[in-house]
Amino acid sequence: MHCNLTLRVAVPNDRSIIGNIHTLMGKRVLLFPVPYQGHINPMLELAAILHSRGFSITIFHTNFNPIDSTKYPSYRFVLVDDGEISSQFESTVENTVHRLIAWNNSCEQLFHDCLTNVISDKNEEPVACLIRDTHWYNLQYLANKLGVPTLVLRTGSAASLNWFMTFSQLLKKGFIPVQESQLDMPVAEIAPLRMKDLPRVGNCSREAINNLFTNDMEAIRASSGVIVNTFDAIDNKEVEKFREAIPVPVFCIGPLYKFSLMASSSLLNEDRTCLEWLETQAPGSVLYVSFGSLACMNYEEFIEIAWGLANGNQPFIWVVRPGSILGKDEVDLPDGFIEATKGDGKIVSWAPQREVLAHEAVGAFWTHNGWNSTLEAICEGVPMICRPQFSDQMGNAQYVTRVWKVGIELEGKLERGKIEKAIKQLMKDDEGAEIRQRMRSMKNEASCCIKSDGSSSINIDKLMDVISSS
Repeated sequence: MHCNLTLRVAVPNDRSIIGNIHTLMGKRVLLFPVPYQGHINPMLELAAILHSRGFSITIFHTNFNPIDSTKYPSYRFVLVDDGEISSQFESTVENTVHRLIAWNNSCEQLFHDCLTNVISDKNEEPVACLIRDTHWYNLQYLANKLGVPTLVLRTGSAASLNWFMTFSQLLKKGFIPVQESQLDMPVAEIAPLRMKDLPRVGNCSREAINNLFTNDMEAIRASSGVIVNTFDAIDNKEVEKFREAIPVPVFCIGPLYKFSLMASSSLLNEDRTCLEWLETQAPGSVLYVSFGSLACMNYEEFIEIAWGLANGNQPFIWVVRPGSILGKDEVDLPDGFIEATKGDGKIVSWAPQREVLAHEAVGAFWTHNGWNSTLEAICEGVPMICRPQFSDQMGNAQYVTRVWKVGIELEGKLERGKIEKAIKQLMKDDEGAEIRQRMRSMKNEASCCIKSDGSSSINIDKLMDVISSS
């Protein structure tokens, strides 16, 4: 086991000098994200909020998907060397769960010395608390042994906590694995979801998923509270349901990125030429297509998407991430595609998503419904075409389409005709106009929560008081 400590110091200017004096007089917060893009971003955004409130920041990270510490010169970074654990697993969706479990099984060996060294460092401010990702469950018990108050960051919705909590109950009742005849059956314990909306991770075994979720929930019970990247207007009922089952403090302080002025933390290089291209497009005319940092498709689906976009007759930005097509390192577009789109399409390997969604030219977002993407679409008022892939994405899509009614879902086998119809339905038909109106209302609710008297701002103040008093 190897622990590498790296101290970064901010470049002095008037503002940073004041900030550094403040932090040196205060306390330090330790943060440990799970090393996947959708988990790193919210944790770093939370770090930025804490730092702006006067706390020093120490971030632990593994050598799997390491964070570029040079982007955050004011923070201290501690590398927790996980040895060969990461390399034991191929980078597939299914192996995400197995990798998380393996990390946790080795948690005390990997993390004990690193945490002990940081706590005992007399040259740094006293530690106020540790904030860990939900899936670092064994870290909870290690921190408890060492007497470090620990909060949990749930990077998904509050609703997803209830879905995770219910999984083991449904497994015991024999509802999992889900039978074909039960796919559309409502699940009373987590209404409005149906059986087919329950969390799944590719072909990963139900026992492994249950292991992860059960341990997540038990470790939350042992924590000092849960921070959730959401806001009351869309998740308050789910928070109350969760509190009834697990009575720990819950702080809904999202959308985190709206409170944070942090630079991009993308693990992939962003192609910013798509922003220049958007400047040439009419307001509300562009369909933005991106399926996140982990989801993959087969080549047949890729071809259907290409022709669905071509036949949809709308300008589009399509993110084709390296490695996102199974079995292919490089992907060729189908013959005739470029001619069919008449230059109305822009294909990039990765995009600055928040800036794209905030651009007035973007009128719809075809998404995998990861929580970060879903929340960003709501905050920027962009209606969604939903194509969930794994984990909590199916549940997120159901809230988008059936509860909030700010999107439509592409279900079943991907076919170009269905894709063309969905684009027309959302971007041209009367139904799409009604969806856009509802999405404008949701955007307003998100904007209200981040005002000084908004629910998320108030909850941030409460969280800061709790951390300061630790």
